[in-house]
Amino acid sequence: MTTPTTRTPRFDRGSWAQAGAETVRPGVHRIPLPLPDDGLRAVNVYALEGLTEGLVLIDGGWSIPASRKALEDALTGLGHDLGEITDVLVTHIHRDHYTQAVELRRLLGSRVHLGAGERRGLELLGELRTDEPVGSLATLRRAGAHELAERVAGMYDGDFDAAVWEAPDRWLGSEELRFGDVRLTVVPTPGHTQGHVVYLDRTRGLLFSGDHVLPHITPSIGFELGGPPLPLGDYLDSLHLMTTLGDARLLPAHGPVGDSMHARVGELLAHHDDRLAEILAALADRTRTAFEVAGELGWTRRRVSFADLGPFDQMLAVNETAAHLDVLVSRGRARNSTRSDGVDRYAAVAV
Repeated sequence: MTTPTTRTPRFDRGSWAQAGAETVRPGVHRIPLPLPDDGLRAVNVYALEGLTEGLVLIDGGWSIPASRKALEDALTGLGHDLGEITDVLVTHIHRDHYTQAVELRRLLGSRVHLGAGERRGLELLGELRTDEPVGSLATLRRAGAHELAERVAGMYDGDFDAAVWEAPDRWLGSEELRFGDVRLTVVPTPGHTQGHVVYLDRTRGLLFSGDHVLPHITPSIGFELGGPPLPLGDYLDSLHLMTTLGDARLLPAHGPVGDSMHARVGELLAHHDDRLAEILAALADRTRTAFEVAGELGWTRRRVSFADLGPFDQMLAVNETAAHLDVLVSRGRARNSTRSDGVDRYAAVAV
């Protein structure tokens, strides 16, 4: 099985991204909200009813007028309004999940909750005053993709709104949250970001998986400020953690609801095993950069050539290739050397 590893508009032509609320089960509603100029088209937020007071949202969406209008309309269709939102439980810090949660707090007084592992990333956003992918650009340069790094950097206009990156009301660790009769277990799942968390409703057998487990794509890896040294290793560990939990319906941030979290996790683990083998084979008897290896791989389920990707997706592809190469190094299957030009070069290790 080949799973897309960069964002693509092809996988989501179904009805999942259409405006309106889908009732997953009584008291749990999936609400897709639009994304601007994004191949994913929409991000799912989930509205939970049946609490002692108000509504709880899982994720907040991107803070743009169209998103807020879509959320308001969907809640109206359910017989609710924005003013009933008491809490927003965010899975991770990325703009399409976090920024509208902050906006809702400003408008309504809603409480915002975020995984404690996101603290440093949020601090860096404030210190650097930019959401330019600084770490990813550094990875591109270490991969020998200097021209691509300059093209991607040129896509960011420096328009930074510090207000949408305010700190949450509460930092979350491994714990259980209670809202009336609803109990949600917070499970840290570093990988996509350092502080990514998922929310498990054990009673109803539901996993609100954010970007950790997605039905049609794998999340980007290594695309954050101040990222860890081995983000793919963290991600694979977090996938294995999911197999230790009871199976649950998959309620992802992008794409339709799935029947089995375990089934999808198995597919993702198999995909990464295949990708690691493919990248190791690309090294063969040659020393290569991550940029060179990425250029030889197929991308998305359609095996699109690297040259046919746009600059942003090329950046994600190089970052993900570097992440896979670093896992191979950690497993003793490859070695890494950095030359005087600052570029990392990899070679296979004979076993």
